[in-house]
Amino acid sequence: MLTRTDLDHTMFAADGSAPVRWRISDSLVPYEEALSVMEAEVAAIADGRADELVWLLEHPPLYTAGTSANAADLIEPDRFPVFATGRGGEYTYHGPGQRVAYVMLDLKRRRQDVRAYVAALEEVIIRCLDSMNVRGERREDRVGVWVRRPEKPLLPDGTQAEDKIAALGIRLRRWVSFHGLSLNVDPDLAHFTGIVPCGISAYGVTSLMDLGLPVMMPDVDMRLREAFEAVFGPTTNEGR
Repeated sequence: MLTRTDLDHTMFAADGSAPVRWRISDSLVPYEEALSVMEAEVAAIADGRADELVWLLEHPPLYTAGTSANAADLIEPDRFPVFATGRGGEYTYHGPGQRVAYVMLDLKRRRQDVRAYVAALEEVIIRCLDSMNVRGERREDRVGVWVRRPEKPLLPDGTQAEDKIAALGIRLRRWVSFHGLSLNVDPDLAHFTGIVPCGISAYGVTSLMDLGLPVMMPDVDMRLREAFEAVFGPTTNEGR
């Protein structure tokens, strides 16, 4: 079986497909509202009543639990609101300064391959980071995008320290994806200490600001869009 690294990382839509709608929310979006919107959009896309959608937003501080979440990994259950969600994965944090991208694509128009889809989302982040001279890497044994930290002490097993800069969690319904990815631009990294992020305690969490890149969210959005189009194809602006 091919690894995610070896897979074809592009997932262009079939000829004749409409561009993906590109939506950006400028204010914090409550998690319940985002779920409700995603449910409606995914149903419309699956029924052929709407074109595919990528929705960029930020949430108020909160924790979410994926379908594989271990209750012991919720270290501070009273710190922020906690939401159970149908996406894959374990506990993660969302909050201001983190760019969340909810990606609603019809894989029937692309490729009905979940592993390839995860690899393609990772590729979007890797390309976005590369445009800012940050080397993001995938790991076959853990989903997400990672950054090596040679300036930090070696791990107990003697390997180089590395931190997670972007998380992924997806769900499919009728082969339409929802949930998506989150990229740490400038969140409060102390907020991650209330959980074991993604169930992985051996590695840390970082952000673009933590890496010495004080970039603005609109610049990150532009780079994310360019990377998305290189992997998934054209987009079109949608106001909201």
